[in-house]
Amino acid sequence: MLLNKIIEGIKIVNEKDISILNFKNRKNFVCDYFVICDGKSKSQVYAIFRYIEKMTIEKLKTKPWHIEGSENGEWILMDYVSIVVHIFQKKLRLYYNLENIWNKKL
Repeated sequence: MLLNKIIEGIKIVNEKDISILNFKNRKNFVCDYFVICDGKSKSQVYAIFRYIEKMTIEKLKTKPWHIEGSENGEWILMDYVSIVVHIFQKKLRLYYNLENIWNKKL
């Protein structure tokens, strides 16, 4: 349910390029899922962040346990404990390439 609301919040702003990495069946991972998406600008990254927050609070009464990067709008991390959301500006998503890094480790 939480994963669906996070995806719903992202899609309000940007339906493209959403990656979900499933760690649920892996031992000793700190979360079940990474959700990775991007925006074209700081404004769009921040809008995605706000819509995710809005969807999870309004629909599930759930807030992120921890948030990083919300003040700069380049890479925002939202930690919901079982799900970690990475919202990048496109150039930083390509630079850090988390999907490739984590797929190699799996």
